[in-house]
Amino acid sequence: MKTLYLECYSGISGDMTVGALLDLGADPDVLKAQLGSLPVKGYKAEISRVRKSGLAACDFNVILDKEHENHDHDNEYLYGHHGHPQEVHGHDGHGHQEYHHEEHAHSHGSHSQPEHLRHHEHSHTEHLRHHEHSHAEHPHHHDHRGLPEILRIIEDSQMTERARIIASDIFRVLAEAEAKAHGTSLEEVHFHEVGAVDSIVDIAAVAICLDNLGITDVIVPELYEGRGVIRCQHGLIPVPVPATANIAQSHGISLHMTDTEAELVTPTGAAIVAAVRTSDRLPARYRILKTGLGAGKRDYGRTSILRAMLIDEDPDTSDIIYKLETNIDDCTGEALGYVMERLLEAGARDVHYIPVFMKKNRPAWQLNIICREEQIQQMEEIIFRETTTIGIRRMRMERTVLNRRLCTAETSLGTVEIKICSLNGSERIYPEYESISRISRESGRSYQEVWSLVCRELWDSCDVSGTTYTNI
Repeated sequence: MKTLYLECYSGISGDMTVGALLDLGADPDVLKAQLGSLPVKGYKAEISRVRKSGLAACDFNVILDKEHENHDHDNEYLYGHHGHPQEVHGHDGHGHQEYHHEEHAHSHGSHSQPEHLRHHEHSHTEHLRHHEHSHAEHPHHHDHRGLPEILRIIEDSQMTERARIIASDIFRVLAEAEAKAHGTSLEEVHFHEVGAVDSIVDIAAVAICLDNLGITDVIVPELYEGRGVIRCQHGLIPVPVPATANIAQSHGISLHMTDTEAELVTPTGAAIVAAVRTSDRLPARYRILKTGLGAGKRDYGRTSILRAMLIDEDPDTSDIIYKLETNIDDCTGEALGYVMERLLEAGARDVHYIPVFMKKNRPAWQLNIICREEQIQQMEEIIFRETTTIGIRRMRMERTVLNRRLCTAETSLGTVEIKICSLNGSERIYPEYESISRISRESGRSYQEVWSLVCRELWDSCDVSGTTYTNI
């Protein structure tokens, strides 16, 4: 299993995510080949190295032709200059332009503005009007695609099956958010921003890189977002933009609001998190296996990077488990038996009932479940759905366990699964229940007879094979 942690202190967008995943080691040749199979025209993609605040980062840049340009990275169009640090153009030493920000010194006790800032503020309205006028005089062609058209593009590509599923999931999240924002149905929604060529390429690239890296789990605790307004094709809208806010609401994504007057989380970035995140909690302790930095295009006073880490939970915390418990006094025995089966099928480490007396002298049962942290949500959903309880208690617990491994052994009665536990240099061997019960049914011998015979052979001279280690 590979766990990806996305650290979104500067927000998240599609191109930032692709850059971070490439920096982690996703194969650019695989990305190029699969992107090339998309039935989409009007762009070219470039991968380069840039510097952000002195840090080397990977830049994934979708360059649109004039017919498809959408001002997505045009800070003047999106914000004008008002409320943003003055930008000074420089170079990063790799042939790529980068913005650097100046700080303007003010004398103590004085609140007067320098002349260039007063002129800047007075000319802001005229500047925005000029942008609106020039944009209207020189309209660009934009593809207004609906969800079926986009899913068809993905399906007609040569992307891997898993990459197509990831990309489709991301677009479904976006479509639901846009439909809610515009007050229409999922089937009828047509959107420009996420239907544009660069967004299709960004999302497909994210899916390809996740698949190529073999990522199985994605942790995103929260998204850092700005404030203010941003321009879209319909005019000025508040930050977070409606689609991003809808995604955060629908998928329980925590937003950490900052004082930056800009959009830090794009709808595409929010949809990526909603579609691929498996947890919002980092392990108490973890090891960083590899780090990648993805560069953003919009610079507005913060270092525009997305840091991605491949992490592994520290072995010292691998024996942290959770206990869930609830008291039930109005549920039938049949229902309680069924919920135990469901919980065990879902991967609970243990499930048991304890008879208790509750208020009003009612005899009842206390349901106890032992599980891992990542299983809590699924376990609680089963309990609420299948029982009459209205509340579940949750406890984080540490445990001490013997080192153990699961193996197979050949006996005179057939193959048996066994558990071998180590203690102070000695080993204890335990036949697994399912193997003993299977042999008992097949041979017609009693369970105790089979158990005794298997244990005697195991201790004498059994051939224990297999290297399947497990944390039970």
